[in-house]
Amino acid sequence: MQPQRYWREIPQRYRLEAGLCRKCGKVFMPPRGVCDSCRSTDFEMVRLSDKGRIHTFTVIRIPPSGFGEQVPYVLAVVELDDGVRPLPMVSGGGTPAPETPGAVRLTMQVADCEPEDVRIGDPVRLEFRKINEVGKSGVICYGYKAVPA
Repeated sequence: MQPQRYWREIPQRYRLEAGLCRKCGKVFMPPRGVCDSCRSTDFEMVRLSDKGRIHTFTVIRIPPSGFGEQVPYVLAVVELDDGVRPLPMVSGGGTPAPETPGAVRLTMQVADCEPEDVRIGDPVRLEFRKINEVGKSGVICYGYKAVPA
């Protein structure tokens, strides 16, 4: 990610805010200027839940640069509870489908547990934490990590 974009998105990342398309109901985290589903530019900011469940995960044993001291660690897709749950659109109909709503899912590291203890469906809460240090100057990047609830 380019540094300018990273710094521009910090307020939304810190407050778990997302953009909700008012036309089709799709949620974007971080917010975008144009909806990739319906091309609308009409968005409202919504607050996401800080609680969820592990939807799927993998154990990282060969890390990317800057994460070597953390291996092995779990990288998970967390489906948020009681957050914004936009309804999918009926094909060609333009109205929300009444069945299963879509869920907001975020990818993040799972902390404070051993990789072998993580299971799909486990409840988690999101905590604001140090993610890693970047570069020789040691710039610290912060964000959310999932921890067992």
